[in-house]
Amino acid sequence: METQKSLKTVFAGSIGLIALFALIGQFVLSALVSKLDRVDYIIHFFSYFTILSNIMVLLCCFFTVFCSKSRMGLFSTKPETMTAVTLYILIVGLIYNGILRFLSHPQGLLRLVDELLHVVTPLSFFFFWWLFLDKIEIRWSHIFYWLIFPLIYLFYTLWHGSFSGFYPYPFVDVAELGMDRVILNSFGVTLVFVIIGILLIGLGKWQNKRRSYLNKK
Repeated sequence: METQKSLKTVFAGSIGLIALFALIGQFVLSALVSKLDRVDYIIHFFSYFTILSNIMVLLCCFFTVFCSKSRMGLFSTKPETMTAVTLYILIVGLIYNGILRFLSHPQGLLRLVDELLHVVTPLSFFFFWWLFLDKIEIRWSHIFYWLIFPLIYLFYTLWHGSFSGFYPYPFVDVAELGMDRVILNSFGVTLVFVIIGILLIGLGKWQNKRRSYLNKK
């Protein structure tokens, strides 16, 4: 039991360090080539779902390692919270590698942090979820709560873009595609969230049944 706890702490700490390095690296390296003023750059940086999801991963790992018994720690390490963050970061990886990867070609350190944010962190956090999270409390109904953050993010993105002209992802660019196409794209992405969420819940329930069966043998 102590070995399992130690492995969980080490795994969470390692993912947290990777996410922290990638976030700081992305912020600094992008700032060096950005032509935006400081305030606009910060707003744009934190307008990416990738960045927000990696920050969530970082927070979950931080509270797992250091403050799991605090009020924020108890919330951040709840199975439903950790599964929601797993869902978000997996969507980051899927959409980037399925749609966005070939739209830009970062070089050097920017390419490294890009891979960390979109590949290494999503895969690592999924394996952490699979190996260490007790999923017995996860319910099918949780998926409706997990959709709240992405929907708030979408509404913010459309609202902010309506007067700034900045849309962080091409599939929500109203100026380029028009609102009807963006709504259709958003529905498609929401459907992906639902499907991946259902798969995570299903995997969790299968894993619980398998462990229960093995414990009875």
